[in-house]
Amino acid sequence: MGALTTALLVMMVMVSVFPPIFGEEKEIMRTRKMSRRKCNIYKGRWVYDAHSNPLYNSRDCPFIEKVFDCQKNGRPDQTYLKFRWQPTDCDLPRFDGRSFLQKLRGKRIMFVGDSLGLNQWQSLTCMLHKAIPRSRFTLTRTGGISTFSFDEYNVKISLARNAFLVDILSTKIGHVLNLNSISNGKIWLQNDILIFDSWHWWIHTGRQQAWDYIQDGKKIYKDMNRLIAFEKALRTWARWVQYHIDPNKIKVFFQETSPFHIE
Repeated sequence: MGALTTALLVMMVMVSVFPPIFGEEKEIMRTRKMSRRKCNIYKGRWVYDAHSNPLYNSRDCPFIEKVFDCQKNGRPDQTYLKFRWQPTDCDLPRFDGRSFLQKLRGKRIMFVGDSLGLNQWQSLTCMLHKAIPRSRFTLTRTGGISTFSFDEYNVKISLARNAFLVDILSTKIGHVLNLNSISNGKIWLQNDILIFDSWHWWIHTGRQQAWDYIQDGKKIYKDMNRLIAFEKALRTWARWVQYHIDPNKIKVFFQETSPFHIE
């Protein structure tokens, strides 16, 4: 669906945690009325809205990566920009970038994962830049972490590329994927909202495979069933979250698998 669509999923999750406090009066009143009912924002469908304008144009985002600029890469249609998420039992107000930043003033958000997280991080920063194009921002890339900062609001939105969540260690025998080890957690804990994802790189083979061996406990394998390895890694991640995260201080989300986007 493109970068805009994937980032909107994260925005809807954040709306459930930090309800919108601004927007057009009509939308606010409608949302309040619907909020009296129980509403699962995760249950719904993508609907085509001919009157909906995209939240940003890739041509207006000066830092968008080439691979995410669908129009410049030759996509002939713009139909995919007209879809919005419609929950079954309620309505969501249109995303308001300025309100988003005001609501999250002083907060830090981090996406941790593979290209799904990269896609969402890139789209969210473009959406916010479009909302306040004259606001001063900085974009830094240090130690495998990219951070987009809005100085006016003291909001930082980071991306940590970690396709497996658990560690890949460089050893004498080669690169070892350790299913029981997470060493990057200290960096994660510096944020207020964490959005994780993982899966696609687990099934890569040959030159695209990122490891030479897999370690589970004290045993090292040349290879193993990838679904089993993925499950073991997720259990390690879940234990890390349970042990280290105070849910009253840090909100944690895990994004499910996205469709392949090789073509």
